[in-house]
Amino acid sequence: MKFSVNRELLLKPLQQVAGVVERRQTLPVLSNVLIQVVEDSVSLTGTDLEVELIGQVSTESADAGEITVPARKLLDICKELPDKATVDFELVESRLLIRSGRFKSNLSTLPAADFPSVDKSAVEITTKIDSKAFKKLLDKTAFAMAQQDVRYFLNGMLLELGDGYIRSVATDGHRLASSNLSQDSGNSQMKQVIVPRKGVLELQRLLGDLEGDVEISFGANHLCARSDNFTMTTKLVDGRFPDYDRVIPKNGDKIVLADKVELKQALNRTAILSNEKFRGIRVNLSAGQLKLSANNPEQEEAEETVTVDYEGVDLEVGFNVGYLQDVLGVLDCDKVKITVHDANSSALLEHPEEDDSLYVVMPMKL
Repeated sequence: MKFSVNRELLLKPLQQVAGVVERRQTLPVLSNVLIQVVEDSVSLTGTDLEVELIGQVSTESADAGEITVPARKLLDICKELPDKATVDFELVESRLLIRSGRFKSNLSTLPAADFPSVDKSAVEITTKIDSKAFKKLLDKTAFAMAQQDVRYFLNGMLLELGDGYIRSVATDGHRLASSNLSQDSGNSQMKQVIVPRKGVLELQRLLGDLEGDVEISFGANHLCARSDNFTMTTKLVDGRFPDYDRVIPKNGDKIVLADKVELKQALNRTAILSNEKFRGIRVNLSAGQLKLSANNPEQEEAEETVTVDYEGVDLEVGFNVGYLQDVLGVLDCDKVKITVHDANSSALLEHPEEDDSLYVVMPMKL
């Protein structure tokens, strides 16, 4: 195996692939990146057995072959090489020789045959989505995914593909985020899959640098995202996602319209003196105003009043301030609409004029 490639062409896909590779692995080969050379193309593959990412690089002079080398060391070497340098790779016996200018090094290798691949089920549905719109869809809900919850099906995101739409839903049991994207998939039957947390985070990272469409394929136990630059495959979570529609409150009769930036800044200031563990904040609603107050075990207190559009009866509700801040951080509007029923019911936050995204935050006792 032998090939030459420009440092800049190699660095970006190598960084993407190395991002999937976990530093601490039980299997040594999982710390490596698989390099495969075929004709004038070099593919780089990294995996942690849950997510697999393949990056492509074109090369002019190459001899076919395949081998695995330590991902982090290869990335660090390429980062430190001069800009626009040409890097020569050659497999000699069981070492990968790397030369560029006056620099030369050799890396240990493990056989390509030892490198595992993510099991891929038969593709059931394939659709093309604008990469920027798809990333925005993921960004609007990803913050609500659970982390290391015993209810493993919450440690990820539900992607629902239906007739004319694709929907993302995430919940950690205390809050829920849902967002829709109009999408003609040519699929009349609804398909639901749960993408694991790492798969979602990798997708967000990859889509951030992408222009144009990305092809998404759904299988029984995997999801594959493919573009000209990369192919990412992630296993799906085998579980049943909660019926999210039942969680969305339908009986809210008290509607508050608030300036999003003003409310967010007031929450940020008040949150400083909330209990660091429970993050509770008290919300007092009265005609024309919303009063925020917080305190902590050190007997420190903060309160602020925000002018809002509200004409209902007085109401006091407690919330986790972090959950409210997260929602206001992703809502793309000047005003935020908050709908509540009583002190024990969840709050519904949404765009006042668009219904493509909605957020549910459960109350907490203070």
